[in-house]
Amino acid sequence: MTSDEPQVRTAASPRSLIHHRDFRYLWGGDALGQLGAQLTGFVLPIFAVSHLHATEWQMGALSAAETAAFLLLSLPAGAWVDRMRKRRVLVAADLARAMILSVVVVAALTGNASMGLLIGAAVVISTFSLFFDVAHQSYVPGLVGLDHVVEGNSKLQATQSVAMIAGPAIGGVALRVLSAPLVMVATVGTYLASAFALARIGHREDLPDPASRRPLRTEIAEGLRFVASEPLLRRILACTSLSNLGGAIGNAVVVIFALRTLDVGTATYGVVLSASAAGGLLGAVLADRASRWVGPARIIPVSAVFTGLSYAITPAAAIVAATGAGPTLVPVVLVVGGFVFNLAVVVYNVAQVSFRQRLCPPALLGRMNASARFIVWGPIPIGGLLGGWIGTVWGVAPALWIGAAIMTLGALPVLLSPLSRMTELPVPAHD
Repeated sequence: MTSDEPQVRTAASPRSLIHHRDFRYLWGGDALGQLGAQLTGFVLPIFAVSHLHATEWQMGALSAAETAAFLLLSLPAGAWVDRMRKRRVLVAADLARAMILSVVVVAALTGNASMGLLIGAAVVISTFSLFFDVAHQSYVPGLVGLDHVVEGNSKLQATQSVAMIAGPAIGGVALRVLSAPLVMVATVGTYLASAFALARIGHREDLPDPASRRPLRTEIAEGLRFVASEPLLRRILACTSLSNLGGAIGNAVVVIFALRTLDVGTATYGVVLSASAAGGLLGAVLADRASRWVGPARIIPVSAVFTGLSYAITPAAAIVAATGAGPTLVPVVLVVGGFVFNLAVVVYNVAQVSFRQRLCPPALLGRMNASARFIVWGPIPIGGLLGGWIGTVWGVAPALWIGAAIMTLGALPVLLSPLSRMTELPVPAHD
């Protein structure tokens, strides 16, 4: 076997995925793409607030635009992805996002940027991000084998957490000496590098026979029926969708809350986000162990409860600021809340995504993931618009408190389910 041939391992292989050549390319490409996404997610809202003087409502619209495709296109995207080679989808999505972001960079550098342009670009980028995410989650089990799904997801979550630390830290330092558009140039480069790494994967997928394809509506319905037929999966998706709705309400105005209400500078805010993201890295490292300690079923409701409660610490920073505690304590409160929140979110995501991947037959993975995305990501653009409206009418701090309350209540579907009493998740029939 030459070095350019795919190194195929069986699912029973005990070796770490570190030794899996194709997974290393997927891991590296994901790392680059995640870093670029974190840089963009950090710089764009700050550019909108600081340079384009965005209002609460405009920030809500921008937040909604960033995930609009998940509400509008999730269901057909899953059926389309199941008909395509997932590696090609990943590469094409990276290239498309690089191209669209380049348009934003050129407009910003020439003084032609506007909130309308940012919102429009966010819609297009969200469309390609949707296809990337559906293909990405559906690609992992076939690439590494079901026995290594948790390890693979943990490594990818660790990469995301490192990017969440590095992205805001790099962005915060870079904004001291460079303009926001120049910082965004780096993001274009990371998307291109990600596409190159993913293109190096040697694994070849066996596509279903085109003659066996059925109408798109029929294949979409299969994914929805599978999700609806699994009681535990229904509860997990209900929890995740409510949590995402609450998070979107708060996240729509959190940059305004930090920069205007708390008067935290952009560099300090970058440090806050980086330090908070360290919790996600710890969560990725501990996810597998936590699953064994607490139980792969019980860890889902436990982490869901911590997710909602920890999010409430962010708006509590306004109370600390009102006491005149000083500029040092406020960022510390934000870091503590963000650290615990990110830790809980990553542990929850590793547990529930791994469960979904093991539960679903391989041929249905794309449609199942798309159906799940529609249910759990669909509320995010709605939450973004709600957050912008609540921030405009009642203020940004109330929007964050309402978001935290919804996230906390969102844990009830799994907390009041058999998952709280189970130690092991059921073994799917197709294993």
